[in-house]
Amino acid sequence: KQWYQRRVAITAGGAEEALIKKEPVPKKEKVPKKGKKGKEARSWDMGGKSMEGIDFSSGADASNIKLKDESYLKGTMSGDLSGFNEEASTEEEEESDEEMSNGASNGTTNGAAKTGGMFSFLKNINFSTQQTVSSESLVPVLDKLKEHLTSKNVASEISVQLCDSLESSLVGKSYSTFTGLTSTARQALSDALTKILSPKRRVNVLRDVMEAKSKGRPYIITFCGVNGVGKSTNLAKVCFWLLDNGYRVLVVGGDTFRAGAVEQLRTHVVRLANLYTEDQVQLYERGYGKDPAGLTFEAIKYAKERRYDVVLVDTAGRMQDNEPLMRALSKLVALNNPDLTLFVGEALVGNEAVDQLVKFNQSLIDNSQTAVAGTKSVIDGILLTKFDCIDDKVGAAISMTYITGQPIVFVGTGQQYPDLKSLNVKSIVSALLR
Repeated sequence: KQWYQRRVAITAGGAEEALIKKEPVPKKEKVPKKGKKGKEARSWDMGGKSMEGIDFSSGADASNIKLKDESYLKGTMSGDLSGFNEEASTEEEEESDEEMSNGASNGTTNGAAKTGGMFSFLKNINFSTQQTVSSESLVPVLDKLKEHLTSKNVASEISVQLCDSLESSLVGKSYSTFTGLTSTARQALSDALTKILSPKRRVNVLRDVMEAKSKGRPYIITFCGVNGVGKSTNLAKVCFWLLDNGYRVLVVGGDTFRAGAVEQLRTHVVRLANLYTEDQVQLYERGYGKDPAGLTFEAIKYAKERRYDVVLVDTAGRMQDNEPLMRALSKLVALNNPDLTLFVGEALVGNEAVDQLVKFNQSLIDNSQTAVAGTKSVIDGILLTKFDCIDDKVGAAISMTYITGQPIVFVGTGQQYPDLKSLNVKSIVSALLR
């Protein structure tokens, strides 16, 4: 194809046109790129009949796990668990008492002491020396107290109960100093909270393990809960605590659904076996796609034959309203009848954890009777994770114990194996009084 360009030259005498021929520009030929070898697509079997195509747990080599020296951890958790923030709560109580005493010695008898937190509300009571406290003078105080408790995730029903307890302790009594008033209020709230946090049944794991061992059988603990709350990690902490107390532990990879669940447990078991011995701790797993109830049954039989003291069963995370998965969990619990079924909840989610616990418990009750005739499964205890991250928002812990009547057996307080504590009632009271 020929291309032309017209140039018009204008001169003083007229116009002259010139045709200038422009040569066509040849097109560049496209050079094909060198082909890259792409990633081959993996073939997934989604028929639900076979899991061999996606099960890579059997080929894992435990020797490839990098280990570091953690021998300094041994012996740090022998005996009963220490209470969370126990020393700090005692110091805070002593400082508060000293502050109130200083205020009283300075003549501040009508709430002028520098008392913060919950007790600052008591400054609103209008009373003089030897005057009796009335219900009317407590009304604004109790309203402020309810707001204070609600801000710390305490359920409304529990807030009312605590306010009633405080009112009954103060009304009709005379106080000559602000120190006497706050001391009585502190004791009243402490007694009420202790009563709420004291469950219907107490769980002493070390004692129960010894009792089961004397009968020639392993003590079985099942961990259940929603996705991502830290079941496997805190199972490893409990395992470390039991190993530090001289017990032999069998860890069961009952989460046959989540990818990487078995490998995660294997890593923990290899680390713990490096701390102690392979004879003291072992992982029992059969890969993915297996029936968790049947797998756990086989594991318990294996533990009895090899005389393990404790069996820790990991389960897949599931939402409380997922009926098929809840039915499978009920079958596992009903068939194997564990000594302790622990609900693992996250302290950070507040009262959402209470809703999860209530629905988990009810679902276990409803489904267990159909899973195995004549049985009734319930949640026996609670393990609260990330308890070190909630500061003074401790209301969810109180609500969980109050509503279900089940004890908070463990609280997780960090990422390391020793970061497992028991619930300290004094620390809960101290957090609420701040």
